[in-house]
Amino acid sequence: MRLARIALLLGITTLATVIAGCANTIYLLANAPTVFGSYDRHTNLAYGQAARQRLDVYAPRYARNLPVVIFWYGGTWKHGHKANYRFVGAALAARGFVTVLPDYRLYPAVTFPAFCEDAAHALAWVEAHAREFGGDPHRIVLMGHSAGAHIAAFIAYNHAFVEKAGAHSQDIVGLVGLSGPYALVADTRELHAIFAPPYTEADWQPLAFVDAKSPPTLLLHGLDDKEVEPEQSVALRDKLLANHVSVQMHLYPHRGHGDTLAPFALLARRRSPAFEDSVAFIESVTRSDPSP
Repeated sequence: MRLARIALLLGITTLATVIAGCANTIYLLANAPTVFGSYDRHTNLAYGQAARQRLDVYAPRYARNLPVVIFWYGGTWKHGHKANYRFVGAALAARGFVTVLPDYRLYPAVTFPAFCEDAAHALAWVEAHAREFGGDPHRIVLMGHSAGAHIAAFIAYNHAFVEKAGAHSQDIVGLVGLSGPYALVADTRELHAIFAPPYTEADWQPLAFVDAKSPPTLLLHGLDDKEVEPEQSVALRDKLLANHVSVQMHLYPHRGHGDTLAPFALLARRRSPAFEDSVAFIESVTRSDPSP
């Protein structure tokens, strides 16, 4: 029993460390239990012509008119792969949500706003195809971690950008941001290259697009986050409140960058309340009757 506990603790620590760095690795510990999940997984569905414009769908068995969650992973806009985050799709599908994990184009192949354009096109694809997997296209919650939270928030708040891609902002009923940079400043050489001129902070900061029509938002952040400071979530929370938008924020003491995502994996479920907080929020904003 003691050895089992030690192994579990090592697994949790390893998982949190890997996610904290947003590393493009095989999340073996996180994904191993997902093989036995009661869901159907549809992989590499094209939402565009580019090789990285592909997504995976995790649908609960016998799904019908269920809420849809679209999750974007992090990786500083330059690395990551949807297959590494199977544990996210499986965990949310187990709680009754049709879950979509898109890949998107990365730096240096592209710069801003290309990866956000991919996100908007993925949203349009979900609106068009959600019913094929038992999802309700009018009850969509966007979610992301780290750079993925930036992308999710950008799409959630920038209505004109979404409409240009053929998607509809009114179908977005909520946003879950995990450790995201919402007031991003391009203060390093690499960030300056990713968010290159002629674009400015007014173009790429999600909080710049907050208005009274912004969807209800949940912000989760670790107070010991060394990758993205928790003040980023505080700034977005304040902007949402100023526009009278429903917002919840949980700041977890003694928790770092990966601790808002690690609990989506079964082995790290107790690392923080982030998974249960996310599920409760999604349930609250999708509680209306399914669309006809």
